[in-house]
This record gives sequence, C-alpha cells and structure tokens, in this order.
Amino acid sequence: MKSGDQSAVAELYDRYSSVVYAVALRILGDAGAAEDVLQEVFLQLWRNPSGFDAARGSLGAWLAVISRNRAIDFLRRRRPETDIEDVVLSVAPDLAGDADRSRAAEKIRGVLGAMPLVQRSALELAYFEGLSHSEIASKTGEPLGTIKTRIRAGLMTLRKALQT
Repeated sequence: MKSGDQSAVAELYDRYSSVVYAVALRILGDAGAAEDVLQEVFLQLWRNPSGFDAARGSLGAWLAVISRNRAIDFLRRRRPETDIEDVVLSVAPDLAGDADRSRAAEKIRGVLGAMPLVQRSALELAYFEGLSHSEIASKTGEPLGTIKTRIRAGLMTLRKALQT
C-alpha cells in the first residue's frame, strides 16, 4: 500500500470496512454520517499509509480508533438541529391554568390535612419518598394488606375531592 497499490487498499477495505462502519454507526446513529466517516478513514489511510505503525498494534484496532475519533469529531462539528432564531418561546402567562393548579393544590392540602394520620402517612411515604408498598410495610411494621388499603382509600378520597 505504501507503494500506491490500489489492490492493496481494496483488500484492506474489504477486510476492515465493516469494523470502521460499525464503530462510526454506533457513535453517530446515522448511516449516512457513518458512511462519510468510513470514506474519510480509508482516504486518510490511502494518503498517509505510514500513519500506521505495526509495532504499536493491529491494523484493525488502529482503524477502529481512527473511526471512533473521526465520528466524535463529526459530532462536534455537527450544527444544532434547529437554529436559535427558529425557536419560539411562549411568554404569555397561563393565568387560568395557574389559578386552576393553585385551587387544586389547596384542595389537596385540605383533604390531606383532614385524613387520618396513618392514611396520610402511607400516602406520603409512597408518593413523596417513593417507597413501595412492601417498603412502607417494613418501615411501619404494619401488614402489607393494611398499607395497600390505606393508600387506596387515601387515593379514592383525593379523587373524590378533586372531582367536585
């Protein structure tokens, strides 16, 4: 290949192109871009065959690293999908939606405050601390069925309050 033998490059392409393409495709997630990287890598190899040093490792591994680096460079050069000028921001406040959310939150606070403490505690552990029913049962020492009943009853009470 160093002497400019095109058949040598063709043989290397047949042997290693799938590796180079696979690495680029994995990084880029775009077949067209991966093909561009594949072409760049073999063009680099054709123009500068002395860039590969057999004493430092295998040709396949070297080509995979070159492919990885070229794909990362391609990602860095890629322009954003949308220009900042094309982005439209809504600056009009949604006062009706904010008022509805505020009323719903106030109603939920009231209903939670009126719930029996054990029921409210089970709901808070499940929804604010993210514990599973089993974890709540272990933490409180209550039977699993009791925890499930308390959570279900609390949710039904909240649903009923929000429907009115």
